[in-house]
Amino acid sequence: MVTGWPARGYVRFPWHPETFRWAQAARRRAVLVSQDSAMQTRWLQCEGTWFVGVDALPTDATGAVDGVPLAGPLVDRIGPRDDLHPAQLSIIYPGYPRPRAGESDAAFRYRRNRDAAHMDGVLAEGAPKRRFLRERHDWILGLALTETTPGASPLVVWEGSHVVLQSAFQTALARLPEEVWADTDVTDIYTEARNTVFQICKRVALFTRPGEAVLLNPFLLHGVAPWQPASHAGRHGRMIAYLRPESPESGQIWMWQK
Repeated sequence: MVTGWPARGYVRFPWHPETFRWAQAARRRAVLVSQDSAMQTRWLQCEGTWFVGVDALPTDATGAVDGVPLAGPLVDRIGPRDDLHPAQLSIIYPGYPRPRAGESDAAFRYRRNRDAAHMDGVLAEGAPKRRFLRERHDWILGLALTETTPGASPLVVWEGSHVVLQSAFQTALARLPEEVWADTDVTDIYTEARNTVFQICKRVALFTRPGEAVLLNPFLLHGVAPWQPASHAGRHGRMIAYLRPESPESGQIWMWQK
């Protein structure tokens, strides 16, 4: 578990040759993944403007891709891991966002106007949609794979939002047995916490280039900005790989991390 988070809730890592080498290898593999017809059928959403790509990039349990290790100053921060899922390969194309299949008008407005802001692991289920904390992550690591201009749908965060959301979940769950957390409806407290974040926290676009990386606190509210006119990312789109291991710590330790 990463501790000692800055007040803004994320850490930016400057360009490093070893991280760049990993990004180059990951990009080569990502292009093949994104061109696979079965992968496109499964993951291409929002009228062809978003390749969701959950676990689609075949990184190994240490984060290596095609034999190239995940390396650079970021590893000093997160430490070596041997329990990582394959990385998410998130690709945005010009025109994002468009409505996702089955998405309500209200949900699409939220995607367009609020960057589909969310906390990872809080999943919407059922009809009507209700929210549950199904996954507890140690951290979220984003690594750019393609060169883009800043307006090409960058990752966005709300600085300090992790404090608001962590406090909300402490209120909702900390006094309950851990074994019922995942089945506890947190819709109302989560929605209220997000609204508070939009009122008091600064929205920041985290534009990054291959060789750079950004590490997010697991409670940090984040999303994807709309594609801006005249932005450019090349024919393979804006590619970012995300690693987000589930926490091996007990829920109480995870809930009260600093």
